[in-house]
Amino acid sequence: MLFRSLAHLGVGQSGAADRASFDLANRLVGNQQGAPCLELTLGRLTFRVAEPTLVAVTGAPAPVHSAGREHGVNAAFVARADDTVTIGAPADGLRTYVALRGGLVGQSVLGSMSWDTMAQLGTPPLQRGDVLCVGESQEDWPATDFAPRPRLNTRTLRLPLLLGPRDDWFCEEALQRLACCEFVVTSDTDRVGIRLDGPDLPRQKAGELASEGVVLGALQVPTRGRPTLFLADRPVTGGYPVVGVVPPSGVDLAAQAVPGSRIRFAPDRKSTRLNSS
Repeated sequence: MLFRSLAHLGVGQSGAADRASFDLANRLVGNQQGAPCLELTLGRLTFRVAEPTLVAVTGAPAPVHSAGREHGVNAAFVARADDTVTIGAPADGLRTYVALRGGLVGQSVLGSMSWDTMAQLGTPPLQRGDVLCVGESQEDWPATDFAPRPRLNTRTLRLPLLLGPRDDWFCEEALQRLACCEFVVTSDTDRVGIRLDGPDLPRQKAGELASEGVVLGALQVPTRGRPTLFLADRPVTGGYPVVGVVPPSGVDLAAQAVPGSRIRFAPDRKSTRLNSS
């Protein structure tokens, strides 16, 4: 669940890092869009349900076991009363999503239960022994038993990039490097953004830029010329030029990138230039 329309108050959007996997998890258990789920980083979760519950696991594929049975990802299954559900480490990818029919109930702040790591708002990260309630399910909202998806492969990702609003701050060589070179995901990555290692992106403008709004998927380039790709918990404003923006579908894929993953951008010069208004 995410914050909405509060950027003017200095509160970021937050929400799931991989929206596509989050939405799919809710669809599988028959929740309406935006129902609170669990987002796991590198898996490894065990929980017990007090009542029969429809469960789905999506995102980074991880082994799922309940009551001695193995269950697949991207599929719904029923956990009986007092069953223990165990999710292991993912074989690939970074973030796994767990949805329960009815949605989870946590601490609501400004209309959201999502934890914003920048603002420190919402439901704090879970600790051993925490107990969560499940919301009321809508009986007439159908679940989906299985949703096949392509196998996740984060070894090399190709992300579309809409140039702008500040691509004119960079020389032609920088734009060529964006299109032709690989960038490596560093260990300095979290829900705020992904710091990338790779070739410098030299500027043709050396001045300072006044702080301006930052959108989801913004590829910001600090003075040293190594880009940062912003994710769900990005800051509301930033002071470095944004050379381009990765669209939401690409952000979902980037959110699964692990340190060492290689990213190649596909700059789109044909699109209308993004403006900074």
